[in-house]
Amino acid sequence: MTRDWLPIKTTPWTLGLTLLLIFLLAEATALPQRIDYWLLDSAMLASPAIASRDVAIVAIDDLSLTQQGRWPWPRRTHAALIRKLHQAGAETIVFDVLFTEPSPDDAVLRHAMQAHGKVVLPVYLSPPSSRFMLSEQFPASDLITAAIALGHAHVELDHDGLARGLYLFNGMTRHLWPALALAASGVSPRQPELSGLPSFINVRDDYRIVPLAGGAGALPTYSYSDVLNTPLALDMFGGKTVFVGATAAGLGDILPTAFSGLSRPMSGVEFHANVFSANQQGLLVKPAPAWAGIVLALITLVALAVLLPRMRPARTLFACAAAEATLLGLSMVMLAAFQVWLPVARALIIPLLAFPIASGLRLAMTNQFLNRQLDALVRSPRVALPDLSKRPPRQLLEHFQALFQPQGWLLLEGNDILTSRNLGPADVPANLEPGLWRNDGNQSWIQLKRGSSCYTLGLTLPNDLSRDAIQRYLRRLKISSSGLAIKSLRPSENISARIERVKLATERLNHMQEFIRRSFERMPDGIIVTDELGIIRFANGHIEEWFGEPMPSLGGLPLTRLLEGHDPRETPPWHETVSETLTLLQSRTVDLNIRDKDFLIHFAPFALPNSNQYGIIANISDISELREQQRQHREAIDFISHDVRSPLVSQLALIEQLKRDPTHIEQSQLEQLGRLARRSYHLAEEFVQLARAEQLTETRFYECEFLAIVENARDSVSEQAVEKHISLQLQGTEDLWLRGNAELLERAVINLLTNAVQYSPAGSAVSLQVFRAGHQACLTIADDGSGIDPDELPHLFDRYRRQKSSELAGIHGTGLGLSFVKTVIEKHRGEIYVISSPGEGSSFTLKLPITDPMP
Repeated sequence: MTRDWLPIKTTPWTLGLTLLLIFLLAEATALPQRIDYWLLDSAMLASPAIASRDVAIVAIDDLSLTQQGRWPWPRRTHAALIRKLHQAGAETIVFDVLFTEPSPDDAVLRHAMQAHGKVVLPVYLSPPSSRFMLSEQFPASDLITAAIALGHAHVELDHDGLARGLYLFNGMTRHLWPALALAASGVSPRQPELSGLPSFINVRDDYRIVPLAGGAGALPTYSYSDVLNTPLALDMFGGKTVFVGATAAGLGDILPTAFSGLSRPMSGVEFHANVFSANQQGLLVKPAPAWAGIVLALITLVALAVLLPRMRPARTLFACAAAEATLLGLSMVMLAAFQVWLPVARALIIPLLAFPIASGLRLAMTNQFLNRQLDALVRSPRVALPDLSKRPPRQLLEHFQALFQPQGWLLLEGNDILTSRNLGPADVPANLEPGLWRNDGNQSWIQLKRGSSCYTLGLTLPNDLSRDAIQRYLRRLKISSSGLAIKSLRPSENISARIERVKLATERLNHMQEFIRRSFERMPDGIIVTDELGIIRFANGHIEEWFGEPMPSLGGLPLTRLLEGHDPRETPPWHETVSETLTLLQSRTVDLNIRDKDFLIHFAPFALPNSNQYGIIANISDISELREQQRQHREAIDFISHDVRSPLVSQLALIEQLKRDPTHIEQSQLEQLGRLARRSYHLAEEFVQLARAEQLTETRFYECEFLAIVENARDSVSEQAVEKHISLQLQGTEDLWLRGNAELLERAVINLLTNAVQYSPAGSAVSLQVFRAGHQACLTIADDGSGIDPDELPHLFDRYRRQKSSELAGIHGTGLGLSFVKTVIEKHRGEIYVISSPGEGSSFTLKLPITDPMP
């Protein structure tokens, strides 16, 4: 069974069914809805509605709360506002304020409402408490009789949490109350269409999207306190519908909209005023039926499934782009001209996916053909290697020189000497047979024919044990032309010109595919493959990277020259290792050092296909990390055997001393024993902390605040600083959120602070500066200590490394503290720098990436 057992074709059925499957998967997610919301918001933001001149807002803002006192206010205050607006000529007053509880001032408010005659009050649908069912919360009974109309104040939030519209009618099963804006326009309540529903069911009808005039503050807004306490001009409220409600953030009546989101949400009274403004101008948008978007998507799917398979690939992209533009244009026309919102995200997804799917199906068809050709390549036994019989004699001699390092050579063209060393024409044996090697002692000769020219090649080989192996190897080489020509095969299938060229190319690569199949069964490391003369014919990307040689220059380069150029050595020389691999057919493993990195190179001979010749596969493994681990292992053993054992041995010796004379235990002996125990504990603790840091992964990261970490570290070191009369001065007030491990970060900062206090003179100061630099949280710890010698700075963060000046001064450390700090910072993808001069103190700077805090 071949790889193309399932035929793939670009037909209306295959394309249509694929698109239908992806459409159903997208329909099961919230992606289409989010795209529709984004398109709607973009249209609203691009062209905000024009605010009606007949609407104004009296805002219960923060200034009013300051001047009038805490909320709720006495209802005589609202009565005074109604009288003031009545004097200013307000046509209708709409309160977005709940008056559900009776009040002694209801009579005063009722008289003011009756005197004006057109005051609208809200109805609120809510359970009186958690133990009751949903019900309608009306204004106090005295106020209901004075109101001209009642309207509901509910605004709907969409699935993404934004307010885009509301139901024009909302209520329980007895009455559907119009929205406040509709009630202000004279719309009366109506009966629900369904009957027999329970009394606690919330019934909503006639949803509309509201085109807002802008964000918060877009409509004319006046402070409640200013209106109440200052004279009003007739043009401010004359003939207008005035909405009264809370805009102060503390009252909590806020709605996120497309214009503001959560950054500057809109108050409920402003939203209802926008509803009134849009309704007066006939701009309220009606959503299209839910089935309309699905039908439009199916129509688009069918149209593209029928058209795309018949189009050229170059025209497919334009067809899909035209479909996208048409759908977007249709949505914008319906919204602008007919005030109908038609969700088109489902339909937009279809052409967006149709192009890559159609292209993928076409590529799959091409891939099936290429798979058949690749199967033919797998079955082909030939190898495409440069034929030795076609190589120029000069090149052959150069390759022999690189491979065998002969002591002498001679190359003649006829009777003319082309190049020679330690050999001359008099040394040429008589009666050489063309194409066959003749060995005379340590000399090997062959006569070659290239075209009409006759060449004589002689080599003086090393007179040692390798000579016989090299001569046997030379006898196996076929470097003379056999005179047979390979007849090229022409494809007979009638296919397109492009695929025909691909097929011819795959036939030309037929031999090389078999060569690569044998050479590269596995390539975990750097790989070099040579021919039978040690000439590089293939090298992977690791070789190019490690040796710094461009890939084109590697092909045709002798392997010995590559190795000698980067790691020259005398014992054993590279040419000997490479030549013995070919002549003795034995593997070799040699150490290799390139640019201060440790490698292990393994030479292995392999048989070339359809030949009795051998090439070399050189496998190069990077063992720098292994060597570093070995070094760290040795250092850890030395650390445990010396630093950890030393205080333990001292403790045991002191304990034995106390046991011999337990009646005379001095305080100094106990203190010494305590110091030794604490040192042992600190050694073990730092060793364990370093191991924890090295095993740290991002799975143990969480949101943490950097300034709090630094403050905790400062508090942990404060007692040590107080003992030396050193002040820890922290500068920084900004909260910087990181994603990391707060415990290890705090321990790293403690290590730096401990060092700063330990190496600072008594009575000095250590400064800690926490600040933000771009997208990084930074901490700089500076002290006035003795500083660090420049020779020790490059090795400051090496494990088990101690400063000589510190050891001489009697400050004994483990050499793990700064290594732990660097490991923790690197695990958090951060950086650490140090600036220090002897006698001028030191400054350590940490930089860690900032992340936004979790909501």
